[in-house]
Amino acid sequence: MSLDTTPRLADPDALFALLVAAHQGLDAEASRRLDARLVLLLANHIGDMATLRQAIERAKDSAQR
Repeated sequence: MSLDTTPRLADPDALFALLVAAHQGLDAEASRRLDARLVLLLANHIGDMATLRQAIERAKDSAQR
């Protein structure tokens, strides 16, 4: 499997709002735990190490800009 970066969300703004709402009321540590747990759940759903490696590298590259 290869990393598919084609936009597939019908409503990306709704996803953003959902993520913001999930973090409301959390302190910084709880917010980081939520993010980490979400990443692990989605990584498990993807299940392909090569795809996950590509996603990590891509995210890392964009974070360093």
